[in-house]
Amino acid sequence: MVENYLTTSMWLGLALVSTIIAYRLKISIALTEIIVGIIAAFIITSFFPKVKTGANDEWIKFLAGSGAILLTFLSGTELDPASMKKMKNEMLIIGLIGFFAPFTGCSLIAKYILNWDTKASLLAGVALSTTSMAVVYSVMLEYGFNKTSYGKGILGACFINDLGTVIALGIIFSPFTYKTTIFIISTLILILLLPKLTKKIIAIYGNKTYAIRTKWILFILFLFGAIALWSGSEAVLPAYLIGMSLSIIIGKDNTYIKRLRTLTIGFLTPFYFIRAGSFVNIPALFSAPLIFLVLFSGKVFTKIFGLYPVIKFFKGHRKERWYYTLLMSTGLTFGTISALFGLTQNIITQAQYSFLVATVIASAIIPTAIANYKFLPKHLLETPMADEDVPQEDANGLGRK
Repeated sequence: MVENYLTTSMWLGLALVSTIIAYRLKISIALTEIIVGIIAAFIITSFFPKVKTGANDEWIKFLAGSGAILLTFLSGTELDPASMKKMKNEMLIIGLIGFFAPFTGCSLIAKYILNWDTKASLLAGVALSTTSMAVVYSVMLEYGFNKTSYGKGILGACFINDLGTVIALGIIFSPFTYKTTIFIISTLILILLLPKLTKKIIAIYGNKTYAIRTKWILFILFLFGAIALWSGSEAVLPAYLIGMSLSIIIGKDNTYIKRLRTLTIGFLTPFYFIRAGSFVNIPALFSAPLIFLVLFSGKVFTKIFGLYPVIKFFKGHRKERWYYTLLMSTGLTFGTISALFGLTQNIITQAQYSFLVATVIASAIIPTAIANYKFLPKHLLETPMADEDVPQEDANGLGRK
């Protein structure tokens, strides 16, 4: 037990350092945590080989997975049915192109330039087709875009993009079984019944304490996360749908959402982002940098050339178009999940897995950093927002004025 407490303190210490660096450099905390995870893992493995990081311990995996689930749920609460209906064409078109362009391009690159076999090439295409909902939502939250129609459009397109990735992974590599049917039917029933059930529980018990709704939401998220994993899908997928279905009931309660963000961003997501960074093997990248560069260039450029011309139809301002495109070029959650699936199913080798994970994580860092530094559409935040009188530290846990 002492070892677990020490490990936890080490991870939260890294999270604290990440927050201070992000504050000083005025960059995203999520990106800083990934970078700190990369550096910390390299230092520990190179100079302190006897020190255990705990990245592969089951309880660390659970905390990281919980962070991804709650962050995905929170991003879902930002999308209400009205905004979805209003921007459905934008979300659907951009989301589908965001999936098909890199899936096709990266599969061909892996097959004919890197000479990977067909199954490994298709797996590479799936892994590099993703957009990171976790990173995008974290950035939206930090700058306040989550309250704008612009940010809601990006989040919706990200979901469609990642939904395409999950479906492709299932169709190409996993058989459609009765478990899949049970998962789909039970999720659809849940989406229909959940708003009424939640509203009733809040009406009876919620006026006295926020704890009841937190326990209810966590119960649903983890239950359907378990069903998703049992069926061969991923736990974060129903989390987004649950968030969307509760957006009108939960998403409008600003005080509650801010408290849930504090729990998620202050405690859980650092385990997710730092752990993601710790999987980057720096010596392996230096041993064959061209493979990494080819895969990274393939992912980013297929995203850009596929998305930018289409986004021009929906966004007139140059910074808005580039910011949208670059955020859609990120990857993390489903990319690493797809790569790990390929490794465990012997579709790709350990070396191929390392290159894919490094590429996915680099795509979470570099496009987002460029977007925030060069193309941040500050003009969209100039209009007053509903919660602007709330200090940013309370709203996001970020301490930024």
